[in-house]
Amino acid sequence: MRLFAAIVATVALTLAGPASADDYPSRVVHLVVPYPAGGNVDTAARIVADKLQAKLGQPFIIDNKAGAGGMIAGEYVAKSAKDGYTLFVGANGPVLFAPVINKRESAYNWKKDFIPVSTISMTAIVLETNPSVPAKTVKELFDLARKEPGKLTMASPGAGTSNHLLSELAQSELGLHWVTVHYRGNAPATNDLIAGQVQFAFDQISVALPYIKSGKFRALAVTSPKRLPWLPDVPTFAELGYKDFDAQTFTGLFAPAGTPDAVVKKLHDAMAEVLKDPDVVGKFDKLGAAATAMTPAEFTTYLEHEDAKWIPIIRKVNIGSN
Repeated sequence: MRLFAAIVATVALTLAGPASADDYPSRVVHLVVPYPAGGNVDTAARIVADKLQAKLGQPFIIDNKAGAGGMIAGEYVAKSAKDGYTLFVGANGPVLFAPVINKRESAYNWKKDFIPVSTISMTAIVLETNPSVPAKTVKELFDLARKEPGKLTMASPGAGTSNHLLSELAQSELGLHWVTVHYRGNAPATNDLIAGQVQFAFDQISVALPYIKSGKFRALAVTSPKRLPWLPDVPTFAELGYKDFDAQTFTGLFAPAGTPDAVVKKLHDAMAEVLKDPDVVGKFDKLGAAATAMTPAEFTTYLEHEDAKWIPIIRKVNIGSN
């Protein structure tokens, strides 16, 4: 009887171990990024990775898995062990939009397959052009598109990203047409915009800011509710009369559904502390992004709101059949 009781106690302690998170993490944690190195999501992951390692005592390694609008990475994490050692650094596109647009049998649903741990950063989107484009205002660019439908080319970091949806919204609402060129992430899209292979983009401030400041891109308008301190001379879409062009992109940390609550809490608490670090705040600020830590409940509410706002647009313009 004593032997049986000892065995039961041992098993109970073993089962309680992961849930208590006392020994988490005890090995390398992989942060799976849905885009190539160099884009805004990858940059956000790298800013926090070293700080998480310092706080939790184990390496946090970046694992870039690009493709299918970010879904390759999402599918990989959704099917991973529910132990907190494989996490998804997601954004609007791969978390909310790509599963609706890409009719893949392996598609995930964030409400069923992930636990939102915390936001990492929030950033506005800027409409920018290559300086060779003869348009210095939003009106001039849209007039060009209206005058010669299908001639302008727009760089998208992937189908189903916020950048892509803003492009589709503009075309649908304003009766415009241009050619959308999809890339596997922000970095290759940015390179081609610099080279003039494409003419304009809706881009995250965190990616575009250094190129705008150096004169490689011309900024026409931003999606934030008010002008940004980094670009005080660039008007908001709302100022220009485009009321529906309010959008921000998030980067956030997700764990596979079923990950123990205690592990999720430990990750969230660590992330919340990291995002208060002046060094981290400063790095995001230089990129034009805001370090932002929502609780899992707050993050879930935010995602539900974004779903309600953008999924009808996806269906209205029938992006999935493009």
